[in-house]
Amino acid sequence: MTVYYRPLAMTGPERPDSSVPLAGGPLWFDRVELLSRDAPARVIAAQQVPAPVLARLTAPRAAVAGLDMGRVQIMGILNVTPDSFTDGGQHDAPEAAVAHALQMRQAGADLIDVGGESTRPGAAEVPVEREISRTAPVIAALRAAGLGLPLSIDTRKTAVAQAAVQAGAGLVNDVSGFTFDAGLAPFCASASLPVCVMHAQGDPQTMQNDPRYDDVLLDVYDFLAARITALEAAGIPRARVIVDPGIGFGKTQAHNLALLARISLFHALGCPVLLGASRKKFIATLGHAPDIEARVYGSVAVALAAAAQGVQILRVHDVFATRSALTLWQAVTKGRSDGA
Repeated sequence: MTVYYRPLAMTGPERPDSSVPLAGGPLWFDRVELLSRDAPARVIAAQQVPAPVLARLTAPRAAVAGLDMGRVQIMGILNVTPDSFTDGGQHDAPEAAVAHALQMRQAGADLIDVGGESTRPGAAEVPVEREISRTAPVIAALRAAGLGLPLSIDTRKTAVAQAAVQAGAGLVNDVSGFTFDAGLAPFCASASLPVCVMHAQGDPQTMQNDPRYDDVLLDVYDFLAARITALEAAGIPRARVIVDPGIGFGKTQAHNLALLARISLFHALGCPVLLGASRKKFIATLGHAPDIEARVYGSVAVALAAAAQGVQILRVHDVFATRSALTLWQAVTKGRSDGA
C-alpha cells in the first residue's frame, strides 16, 4: 500500500518543541496526515514519519531564479494574447505589456510570467511563430526598459522557450508538464533553467470535457512525482523544479476544492509549490462574482489559504491586492511586522 504524507501546516508564535519547519520556511508542523488509496486518512506525530520523508518535508528549498523560497513569492501574470479569458488583448502590444509589467513590479510582484498562448478552456493551439512574435519582443522590451525582476516564459514549446530565453527569460513554465514537446526538457537542462511542471488532464481544447479521477489529490501527486523523475532523467535536478497542481486544468469545481484543501501534500515532492488559481471560474461561482474584476476578492482569499499551507509561489493577476493581503496576514499571524 502506497502511503502519502501531508504535513498539517501551522502558523503563529506558539510552537511546541516537537514541531519541525515546513520546507525550511516560517511555517511548521508537528503532525502529518497519512493518506492512501486503500484506507481512511489518519493523523500521526511528525516524529513517526520515516526519516527520508521527513527530511524532504523539512529541508529548505533552493532559490529559484534568485528568489528565496523561504518566503512567499508573487508571480505577476502578463498575458500578451488577444484571447485570454481575463485580460485578452489588454497587454498584447509591447508598450502596453511593458507598462503593465512595470506597474506589477511597483505593486509588489517578485517575478513576471509572460504567456503568448491562451490556455483557457476550449482554446486552440497557437502556431509557434505567432507565439514567438507575441512573447520574445515583449521580453526583450522589458529588459530594455530596465525591469530587473526574473521573467518566466509560459509555454509548451521548445522554440518559443529558446526565443524567450535569448530575449531575457530565465524560467520555463509548462502547463503540459513537459509532455507536449519532447525537446523542451532537454533544452531547459542544457541551459540550466529552472522549470515549473504543471498537471493538466487533456489539452486546453478538451480538458473540461467531463474530467474524471480515481482520487484527484493522489492522482495529481503521482503525475507530478513521475514528471519530476522524468525531468531528473533529462538532466534537470529536483532543486530546479517547481510543481503546480494545475487548478482548473481538466478539473471540476469539486476537484479544485479537493486539491486546495490538502495542497500541502505536494511539499512531500521536495520542490517549491506554485498555485495558479487567480480569477478561475470556481472563484466566480462560489464568490458570486458578476464579472472578471470582481473575482479579485475570492482570488485573494484562495491565495491566503494556500500561503497558510506553505505554498511558495502565488501566480496572480491582482498583484497589489495579493501583496497587501499577504503582508497583513503575515503580520497578524506572527504578531509583528518585520518585512519577512
